[in-house]
Amino acid sequence: MISINIAILGAGPGGAATALRLSYLGIPCTLIDKAVFPRDKICGDAISGKVTTLLHRLDPVILDRFHRLSVQSDVWGLRFFSPNGVPVDVPFPIKAGSGHAPGYVCKRLDFDQFLIDEVKKRDDISLHLGQEISDFSRTVNGWQLRSKDGTFQLECRLLIVADGAQSRFSRTVAGLEKDPAHNAAALRAYYRNVSGMSEEGFIELHFIKDITPGYFWIFPLPDGMANVGLGMRSDVLAKKGLKLKDTLLQIVAESPSIKERFKDAELVDKIYGFGLPLGSKTRSISGEHYLLVGDAGHLIDPITGEGIGNAVYSGFIAAELAEQCLVENDFSAGRLKAYDERVARVLGKEMKLSYRMQKLMAYPGVVNIMARIVAGNQKMLQILSRMYSDFDLRTQLARPWFWIKMFIKKG
Repeated sequence: MISINIAILGAGPGGAATALRLSYLGIPCTLIDKAVFPRDKICGDAISGKVTTLLHRLDPVILDRFHRLSVQSDVWGLRFFSPNGVPVDVPFPIKAGSGHAPGYVCKRLDFDQFLIDEVKKRDDISLHLGQEISDFSRTVNGWQLRSKDGTFQLECRLLIVADGAQSRFSRTVAGLEKDPAHNAAALRAYYRNVSGMSEEGFIELHFIKDITPGYFWIFPLPDGMANVGLGMRSDVLAKKGLKLKDTLLQIVAESPSIKERFKDAELVDKIYGFGLPLGSKTRSISGEHYLLVGDAGHLIDPITGEGIGNAVYSGFIAAELAEQCLVENDFSAGRLKAYDERVARVLGKEMKLSYRMQKLMAYPGVVNIMARIVAGNQKMLQILSRMYSDFDLRTQLARPWFWIKMFIKKG
C-alpha cells in the first residue's frame, strides 16, 4: 500500500494545478484519475485570463509552452446578443507588452493533456491514471483509498478532491447535494463551417428570450471548428419544461439570427450533456483531512458557467494551505477551515456578484435595455471592457439602479 502525506483525486485542471503548485513548493504528492489521458471532457472549452495569469504565476515557462501549442484559438473579446438581436462587442483589456490574447478556446482533450504533460515533467508528482477509486475510508491519520478492482490502495494524511462535478466523495462524504436553483445543465456540440464568425476573435453569447438567464454560445476553434452549446439553470429548465437537445437543435435550425449561419455547417460527433454545480450558494468545502477543489467544491461561475479558472485558483489555494498544515502537523477540520475562508475571500465575492448578474439576466426586457444603452456607446464599451479585470466596477454593473441611471441619461 502507498503511504503519502498528500493525495489528489482527479487529474483535470483543478487536480493537475494543485499537484503542480505543490511540486513548485517542494512538496511531493500522488495524483490519481480514473481516466487514461488524453481523454475528452464535455465543456465549453473557454480558457479565461484567470487561467493564463495563474499559469504565469506558477512558472512563465509553462505559459510559454502553452502559447506555442497550435490547438487553441485566441480570444480577444466577447460579442453578446440581446434577446431582440442587438449585438454588442466588448473587447477584453490587453496586458501591455504581453503580445498574447487575454483568453483562449481550447478543447479539453488538448488542454488537460497539456497539463498532464507538465505534471509528467515533475519528479515529485506520482501520477496514477486508469485507477477508479471506489472506496474512501477514514483512518486515524487521514484517508485510505481503494480502487474498484482492489489493485490500488493508498493512505494519505490530506486528500484533495478534484474529481469534478460528479464527485462521489463530495456527495457522499462531504454532503454537497445538488440544488436545482444552484446547478445548471448544458450541452456541447462541435460544428464545422459555421459562417459569420468574428474576424476579431470574439466568442459569442446569445441571450435568447426563451432560455434566459441561460444562453446559447458559439466559441471558435482552429481549423474551421466551433464549440456550440446551450446552458440553463436546472430549476428554470424544469419549470419551462424544455428539453435541452431539442432546444439547441431548434435554435440552430429556426432562430432568425442564427439559422443562416448553420446552413452549411456540419455537426461533428454527438451532442453531449454535462452538469454545472454553481458557486452561487455558500457550502462547506473542507473537513477532516480533506479539501474540495474546483467543480467538486461547486465553484463554477454562476453567470458564465466557466469553471477552469476557479478550479486552478482553488487548487493553488489548497496547495498553499497544505504547505502550512504540513509544517504545523495539523490537518484537522478546524485548521482546514482556512481554505473555505480564503476561497470565500478570493472567489466568493466574485461568484455572489455573478449570481446577482445572473438574476438580472433572467429578464429579457432588462437585457434588451442594457444592450440598447451599450450599443454604439464607446464610453460604456470601455466600462464593460474594464469589467473583465475590475471587481468594483462589476459590482456597479450588477446593480439595477446603475442601468436605470444610464437609461435615463441615454434617453
